[in-house]
Amino acid sequence: MEKSVDTIHRIKEAMGDNLAILGHHYQSDDVVALTDIRGDSLELSRRISSLDAEHIVFCGVYFMAESAAILQRSGQKIYIPDITATCPMADMADAKRVEKTLEILQSNGRKVIPLTYVNSSAAVKGVVGRFDGSVCTSANAERMLKWACEQGDSVLFLPDKHLARNTAHALGIPLEKQLVQPEGIKEGVVDLFVDSKVADDKELIIWPGYCPIHEEFTLKSIQTIRLNEPDAHIVVHPECAPEVVAASDGHGSTTFLIKYASEAPSGSTVYIGTEENLVNRLAQQFKSEKTIKPLAVSRCDDMGKTTIHNLANLLENIHETVPVTVAEEIREPAKWALERMLKVCA
Repeated sequence: MEKSVDTIHRIKEAMGDNLAILGHHYQSDDVVALTDIRGDSLELSRRISSLDAEHIVFCGVYFMAESAAILQRSGQKIYIPDITATCPMADMADAKRVEKTLEILQSNGRKVIPLTYVNSSAAVKGVVGRFDGSVCTSANAERMLKWACEQGDSVLFLPDKHLARNTAHALGIPLEKQLVQPEGIKEGVVDLFVDSKVADDKELIIWPGYCPIHEEFTLKSIQTIRLNEPDAHIVVHPECAPEVVAASDGHGSTTFLIKYASEAPSGSTVYIGTEENLVNRLAQQFKSEKTIKPLAVSRCDDMGKTTIHNLANLLENIHETVPVTVAEEIREPAKWALERMLKVCA
């Protein structure tokens, strides 16, 4: 590992401002220590066009690198250390099925606006863009769902059913106006069985995807903490199930969780329900002031595919490595979807 770290430092120094290494909060401490910029997926992608660097390495999962490639300036190149680092939630929404679902839902003349979580493929974002939809993050989901509801008769929210339900609750959309599609797994992809008549009176149609990492956090674990440590604070990511969010003291994006940990009173105990790498980093950062613990042990294997070794290998061969690209017929409408969000949230 030491040799790989030395290699990375040497190449970073040699390439200077022509190289930028970006790292998601869920990366390991070893990788994060070598990044130039860290943040959540969209935070990082939004930085792309303002960077002077020609070569941009995205330490995260593939949909994040795709988002960066959608927003990149001409001449910039996006790389990812391991192209097999995918996102199980993103993989639960297939672009062709999303398009077919929208066609069925709109077959009776209703205007259905698609709103996709940023945790989705470029191809899905492209479909959403072509159907006049947009993108949201965990931080702006309420604002974007409110916007989407104002654009048509109903909204198709994908791929995260938990973020959809939690956001709908915050906006006061009643359960009887929501439809969570039944889920059936075929070749690893969630299939939807849409009946447009069933959806006719719904304000929100919800794709049945979910994050396997945040699915690990349960109401029972919160109840146990409440019983044994009644003074402890509990905050979770909105990708958690609605009953988990409802039982917590707060919920929000990784930026919210980091801020909550930072501002928690000295001497307090805070349990955080999100990917363990971030929680452990916060625990180390504030160990002399407060106690921060993971709500449950839950690590993303795909985030873990980025290592010091494959990062060093990428940098050593960066001029021969094929960058992440998005076909223009997908990139253009996907960019429309992202730009609509950026405009609404400006």
